[in-house]
Amino acid sequence: MAKVIDSKIPAGPVPEKWKEYKAHQRLVNPKNKLKLDVIVVGTGLAGASAAASLGEMGFNVINLCIQDSPRRAHSIAAQGGINAAKCYQNDGDSIYRLFYDTVKGGDYRAREANVYRLAEVSNNIIDQCVAQGVPFAREYGGMLANRSFGGAQVSRTFYAKGQTGQQLLLGAYSSLSCQVNAGKVKLYTRYEMEDVVIVDGRARGIIAKNLVTGKLERFSANAVVIATGGYGNTYFLSTNAMGCNCTAAVQCYRKGAYFANPSYVQIHPTCIPVHGDKQSKLTLMSESLRNDGRIWVPKKLEDAKALQAGTKQGWEIPEEDRDYYLERRYPAFGNLVPRDVASRAAKERCDKGFGVNNTGLAVFLDFSESINRLGLDVIMQRYGNLFEMYEEITDVFPGDVANEINGVKYYKPMMIYPAIHYTMGGIWVDYELQTSIPGLFAIGECNFSDHGANRLGASALMQGLADGYFVLPYTIQNYLADQSIWGKISTDRPEFEEAEKAVNAEIDRLMNIKGKRSVDSIHKELGHIMWEYVGMGRTAEGLKEGLKKMHELEKEFDTNLFVPGSKEGLNIELDKAIHLRDFFTMGQLVAFDALSRNESCGGHFREEYQTEEGEAKRDDENYFYVGCWEYKGKGNEPELIKEPLEYEAIKVQTRNYKN
Repeated sequence: MAKVIDSKIPAGPVPEKWKEYKAHQRLVNPKNKLKLDVIVVGTGLAGASAAASLGEMGFNVINLCIQDSPRRAHSIAAQGGINAAKCYQNDGDSIYRLFYDTVKGGDYRAREANVYRLAEVSNNIIDQCVAQGVPFAREYGGMLANRSFGGAQVSRTFYAKGQTGQQLLLGAYSSLSCQVNAGKVKLYTRYEMEDVVIVDGRARGIIAKNLVTGKLERFSANAVVIATGGYGNTYFLSTNAMGCNCTAAVQCYRKGAYFANPSYVQIHPTCIPVHGDKQSKLTLMSESLRNDGRIWVPKKLEDAKALQAGTKQGWEIPEEDRDYYLERRYPAFGNLVPRDVASRAAKERCDKGFGVNNTGLAVFLDFSESINRLGLDVIMQRYGNLFEMYEEITDVFPGDVANEINGVKYYKPMMIYPAIHYTMGGIWVDYELQTSIPGLFAIGECNFSDHGANRLGASALMQGLADGYFVLPYTIQNYLADQSIWGKISTDRPEFEEAEKAVNAEIDRLMNIKGKRSVDSIHKELGHIMWEYVGMGRTAEGLKEGLKKMHELEKEFDTNLFVPGSKEGLNIELDKAIHLRDFFTMGQLVAFDALSRNESCGGHFREEYQTEEGEAKRDDENYFYVGCWEYKGKGNEPELIKEPLEYEAIKVQTRNYKN
C-alpha cells in the first residue's frame, strides 16, 4: 500500500481555511532587523513577482534568470488574459463561482482549499497590476473590459489585446527592477540552476551554471524558491519556448522532493498545425479566439478529402455543409468548453477522416459570422496582433473576404490542431507552497497545486501572480520564523563541495560520450515516443511500449551522444544535453503515473476508460488522490505516495458541459 502524505491544510470549511491561516500567521518582518537571504530561481511572472515582493518586505533576494533579461521569460507568450472574480459584467460571477469553475474544470482532481485561496486573491491581482500600469483593455466608459474563456459561462478574463502575459510581465519586471535598484534583489542573468544543496535536511543553497562562461557557482541562502515553469518540452514539439526545461525541478526531485501528478499534461486545442518535420516548436493561437471564432469541419467526408487534396478551400463549403461539432456536442458551452474537451473532440473528428489540411490533422477556426455581425474593426481591436501573427506564419489573413454564397460573405478561416501546452503536474507542495524538502518552495507552473487534471484558460497567469505576490511572501515567513536564528552558511561547506563535484562529473560524462548523434535528433525521437504513446490518448499497452522505447533511447543517449565544443564558455549544445537528460527522467515519470492511474480525467485520457459518448470516465473510489512520486535512482521505478483529496464545499460529480 502506498504511503500517505499530509498537505498541512488547516481544519475547517474551505472559505475559513485561508482566513484562519492568515489570522495565525507568524510574520518575520525582516525589514531593518534580520538579514535573511532567499534564492528565487526563475524570472517569469511567478519568479519576478515573488522576488520583487520578498525584496520589498526586506529579504535579501538572489534571483536567477536563464535569459539575458527577465523580460524574455516565457510568460510573455501568454496571450489571452487573466481571470479574476470582480464581476464587472454583472453576470453573476463571484469568488465561489470562480473557485467552482476551476475545480470542475480540473475534473475534481485539484486540492480544494488551494483553489479557494487562488479565487479569493484573484481580485487583488488585478488591482496590483493596474497600479503597476498594466494597460488592460477597457470599455468605452473606462471600466476594465472582460471576455470569456473555456469552462466558464461568465466573462471574467481581463486582457491586453493578445499580449496579456507580456504586459503583466512588464509590470512585474518594473517592480523587480525597483528592488534591484534598491539593492534588495541581486539579479543574475544567463544563469541556470543545476542542483539544490541540502544541509542538515534543509534546502540551503544551489549550484548554478554561468551560461556565458560555463563556470559553476555556489549560492547560499536561508530558503530556496523554484519558479522555473513546466515540462512540456519533454514532447519536443510544444507551444513552450525552446529554452523552457525541467532541469531545476528534476534535480529537486532527485534530491528528495516529491513530484505530483506528472501525467496531467494539457493539450491546447488552438495551435497552428505541424508543417513538415523540420519544426523546432509550435505556435499557439490564443484561446480567446474561441469567443468569436467558430470551430468546424465538413459534414461530408468527400468535402474533407477534397480539402486534404487541395482541390477545395474551406470558404467554398456553404453553411449547411459545415459541422460546428463543439456547438453540436456541447450546446451549453459551445466553443468555450475546457481545453481537454475541445482537444479530444478535434482529435476525434480528425481520426474519423474529417481533418481539413494536407495531413488531415487540422480543423477550421472561422471568424466569418463574428466579422459579419460586428465588423472587422471590432474583431481587429480584440485580436489584431493574433491575426497578424497567424498571417506571418501561414501567409493567410483571417480577415480577408474569400467568397460570397447567397449574399453571405465568407472569410478565410484559421487552421488549428491540439498541441502540448501546459503541465498541471509538478513538484508537490503543501498548503504553504513548501515541497517535501524543508526550505525548498515551488511556485507557478512548476508546482502542481491549483489546476487538478486540466487548467482552465487564463488561470496560469492568475496562479503565477497569486503565488508570487499574495501567497509565498507570507507562507515562506512561517518557515523562516523558525529558521531566523540561522545565519548565512558558507559555500565552503562539504555539502556545496559535493554538489558541485557531482554536477561537474555529470557535465564531463556528457562531454566525453563522443558519439555520433546530436542532441536534437535524440530529443525529436523522444518527442515522437511521448506524443505517440503518452499523448492525447493513452492505453496500458501503449504506455508500457512507450516506457520500453524510452529506456532504449536513453541508452542511445548515454552511449552515442555528441556534444561539440568544450564545457568552458558558451555551449548551447551542452545546455541542451543537460536538459534532455532530465527530459528522459520526466518522460518516464509521466508514463509511470499514467500507467498507475486506471481512469480518465482532464488531460489524462486512458482510452480504456471512457463513456459511450467518448468522454473521460473517472474512478473516484480508487483514484481520488494526488499521486506523488519519490525518486529511487536511475533505472528504478519511483515509489507512489498518495495525498487523499478532501472536498467539503463542492459535490464531486461527472463534468457536464452539455446543459
